Amino acid sequence: MSERNPGTNRLVVAVLLAALSGMAGATEQGSQRREARDVRQDTRQDSRHTKQDCRAANQKSNPQCRQDKRHTKQQGRETARDIKY
Repeated sequence: MSERNPGTNRLVVAVLLAALSGMAGATEQGSQRREARDVRQDTRQDSRHTKQDCRAANQKSNPQCRQDKRHTKQQGRETARDIKY
């Protein structure tokens, strides 16, 4: 059996460390994506309730209620972008 060159051992260690650090970043990015997706899904449900409540209260016309829904969804998208990026 032949012995390895000490320079080769350092190279192997450096490659392993680089790979591990890359995996940690990917894991963090994945959790951020999941969190942002959850926010968007919750926002969809909230915007539906906003429009239903608006129409049930008969405070505004349908187009005005639709604008409220759009505004609610846009706020959720912005929150998700802040989490993701």
